[in-house]
Amino acid sequence: MADLARQEADHVALTGDLTNVGLPGEIEAAVPWLEALGGPDHVSLVPGNHDAYAAPIEPRGFAAWTDYMVEPGIDADASGYRFPYVRRAGPLALIGLCSALPTAIGLASGRLGAEQRARLGARLDALAQERCCRVVLIHHPPVPAGQAARRRLTDAVALRELLARHGAELVLHGHTHRPSLERIEGPVGPIPVVGVASASARGRKPGRRASYHLYRFEPDAGGRGFRIGLRRRMLEPGGERFQDDGERPL
Repeated sequence: MADLARQEADHVALTGDLTNVGLPGEIEAAVPWLEALGGPDHVSLVPGNHDAYAAPIEPRGFAAWTDYMVEPGIDADASGYRFPYVRRAGPLALIGLCSALPTAIGLASGRLGAEQRARLGARLDALAQERCCRVVLIHHPPVPAGQAARRRLTDAVALRELLARHGAELVLHGHTHRPSLERIEGPVGPIPVVGVASASARGRKPGRRASYHLYRFEPDAGGRGFRIGLRRRMLEPGGERFQDDGERPL
């Protein structure tokens, strides 16, 4: 968190798994950590499967996090939030999806569902008309990403088909706890799909050590799209500071 603060990012996007099993006490305990990252106007959140293992007793299971998952000017449903939400950060439109759901022991799967997917398609089309840079936030990756079937997004094929029709400029996910870059079909070209390692891992392997990503967005020369650059900040082997592996274009 100290290293991230020094980067002076314009916005922070979290793709889930703030807790172990999503007990009410864990949900509440994560609030001071969220507040330390920044206010709701600076931080956007989507929940992960670990946050949903303990099925909420009431619809407002994530109520303590609501301010980080709501869209200004949009009425929430009975849960206090509504997915997908859209939040603006300069030219970016951050589109938050919820793939987290309670599962049986031994499973880590996720699902969006037909209703959320239908709303997503409409929002992507509207944002394209505004020439926004559409960044989709989801916990479970829309690609297999080396995950066993019990850990995958069950409607990933439907999501990929939706993105192929409606488009997006970037998809960010968590869940795998390792950095990855894949591409899926889009209406005008491939869409980058980026996974990130756990922000709290202390593994010995480079792909398992704590890291986070910094993104830079700039309109392209023709004004019809965006150039996106990615830098990874990774914990050094000694665990005392973070190192930067340089920017690469997406």
